[in-house]
Amino acid sequence: MEEIEKKFKCPFCGEKISFLLDLSVAGPQTYIEDCEVCCNAIQVSFEVTDEKLTGFRAEKAYG
Repeated sequence: MEEIEKKFKCPFCGEKISFLLDLSVAGPQTYIEDCEVCCNAIQVSFEVTDEKLTGFRAEKAYG
């Protein structure tokens, strides 16, 4: 399993955080994970093509 660390700003608190993304599964992936700073739920969506990250989005999971 190949993972990369993706850094981005939390859509709730604006703090810079990072998540590990699994690049071993091709295609679109979506999951919800809590911000490590403010604990609000973030919906992470990303696309993997040939084990490379080809798209990424992090947004508020609820409202």
